[in-house]
Amino acid sequence: MKLLAITACPVGIAHTYMAAENIQKAADELGVEMKVETQGSIGVENELTREDIEAADGIIIASDKEVSKERFAGKKVLAVSVQEGIRKPEELISRFENDEVPVYKAGMKTADEVKGEKKSKENPVYRHLMNGVSYMIPFIVVGGLLIAIALTLGGEQTPGGIVIPEGLFWKQVEAIGGASFAFMVPILAGYIAYSIADRPGLAPGVVGGYIAANGSFYGTEANAGFIGGIIAGFLAGYIVLALKKIKVPKAMEPVMPIIFLPIIGTIIVGLLFIYVIGAPVAALFEGLTTWLEGMQGASSILLAVILGGMIAIDMGGPFNKVAFLFGVGMIAEGNYTIMGAIAVAICIPPIGMGLATFINKKKYNPAEIEAGKASFTMGLFGITEGAIPFAAQDPLRVIPSIVTGSMVGAVIAMVSSVGDHVAHGGPIVAVLGAVDNVLMFFVAALIGILVTAFMVNALKRTVGTEAAGVGAVSLGEESEPVAEKPAEEKEAAPEKTEVNKLTDILDRDLIEVDLDSTDQKGVIDELIQKLDRAGVLSSKEEYKEAILAREAEGTTGLGMNIAIPHGKSDGVRRPAVVYGRSTEGVDWNSMDGTEAKLIFMIAVPTESAGDDHLKILQMLSRKLMDDDFRNELLDTDSTEGVYALLEEVK
Repeated sequence: MKLLAITACPVGIAHTYMAAENIQKAADELGVEMKVETQGSIGVENELTREDIEAADGIIIASDKEVSKERFAGKKVLAVSVQEGIRKPEELISRFENDEVPVYKAGMKTADEVKGEKKSKENPVYRHLMNGVSYMIPFIVVGGLLIAIALTLGGEQTPGGIVIPEGLFWKQVEAIGGASFAFMVPILAGYIAYSIADRPGLAPGVVGGYIAANGSFYGTEANAGFIGGIIAGFLAGYIVLALKKIKVPKAMEPVMPIIFLPIIGTIIVGLLFIYVIGAPVAALFEGLTTWLEGMQGASSILLAVILGGMIAIDMGGPFNKVAFLFGVGMIAEGNYTIMGAIAVAICIPPIGMGLATFINKKKYNPAEIEAGKASFTMGLFGITEGAIPFAAQDPLRVIPSIVTGSMVGAVIAMVSSVGDHVAHGGPIVAVLGAVDNVLMFFVAALIGILVTAFMVNALKRTVGTEAAGVGAVSLGEESEPVAEKPAEEKEAAPEKTEVNKLTDILDRDLIEVDLDSTDQKGVIDELIQKLDRAGVLSSKEEYKEAILAREAEGTTGLGMNIAIPHGKSDGVRRPAVVYGRSTEGVDWNSMDGTEAKLIFMIAVPTESAGDDHLKILQMLSRKLMDDDFRNELLDTDSTEGVYALLEEVK
């Protein structure tokens, strides 16, 4: 029997290679021909070829991240977690020998996909809606920008606004933009339905969306707009989903998703919209549009406050997306001021936080200052998510500041009649000519940015003050204050280290054969102290933050008495590994319930040169799967003995 395997994990440093090693070892012991592809942090290695797949009897996918299965259609595929690849490789192989693994077909749901679906069902309406929005946005962006560019370069000012004369080249560009815009509601509806009912729902959704966007079908001058498109999408999706559950003769099954489901679904959705839903929804949407257009004074300010707050509160999350979708819908109805307020609010959190780091560097550590540069740039292109690292680290100070700034900017934009013709935000849309009242766009954005920057800096304390008061305790040094690093040391680039074997980044000073600490926090602090004494770290606090952040994502306790905590940080000068042995064992929340006795802590600079250290970590992960090697480490209580063993890892 010939089997293939793929191993992968989100980080791609340890679990990926430990699973690969154990699966290969189990196959060798069972006399099964095996080839394992690893999808680790340095890319795909030992890649499976078309010939390998054709000749294989089955494929094991041991992964905690998405791995495409389309190339394995027609083969037996067993998808499990990477931990099962580490702990139960013999059992996985035996399931193929016992013919317990189903053949994978294109579109067939695997165990991982079923788990993903269960998790995603926490909010299916939002998931389906966002699927439609994600496919709709390119049509709006293309249409809006083409129209904006055409008006900017070919338009002439008239009493009725900017108009492009007939016969000009730019008139055709405007028409192309209008054509792209016309697809907005049909695409929204189609891909909502697609998310619910898969491919058979696409045609009913698109047709339903087209009918929703054309009032002539149900006898009104107005149309049902994006609200009608949303209704059409959900209606088409769930109608087709219900039709799929009807049992039909086996002879009809192959043609059901191609012919009968789309046709029947389209007829039902179309007729419902024409005779029942269309006119009432069109009237509702027309009333909503009229109400919004008539908002003046306090009402429009309140709307701007709500939208600005929603954009900033979760920086790309559900609240942000709902506000954004509302603005997009109003663009299609010719109301550009709502999207104008949103476009201003979108750029304020990332640019505001970037500016804050420039204004007062004492309030931020080196990593945050670097993040500020990226955040500022992302804000220029309308990417609110640039502020997330700051909010995650200090939510109580950052989130109120960015929300306040976005609210202020949105209100100024609203009362100044700033309009945005495209479904995007940030200065980029103003530069490309998609904004009405450009001057006030920049005034509103600038004021909101300044509010955010000065407010967050007023709330934040100086990094040195916080470090002196908290940092020493957090690392177990109750009496030793944290000294301020010289400026030149802070700015020093990571040292380059040529790595050919594990002991190139682990010396005798980084070995502790009898750890004093008996809990996870204590061990982390103890190993960080050894790294700091060896001159590996420029900032213990920053590196510890990286370690704890990684542990928060999921335990680094790999089982079999092994833990490999690791982190990338600007507080690390050069790649290094520190080893500690706990004779009693430490609770590390390991997947198999065993206590960690062999602990390897990995320190990597954020801007580390090359992937040499990652290759060494692969080798370490594989070597730790060797029972004899692991037992020797457990039994060795001298620094020299451990160093000699670790020299084998190369």
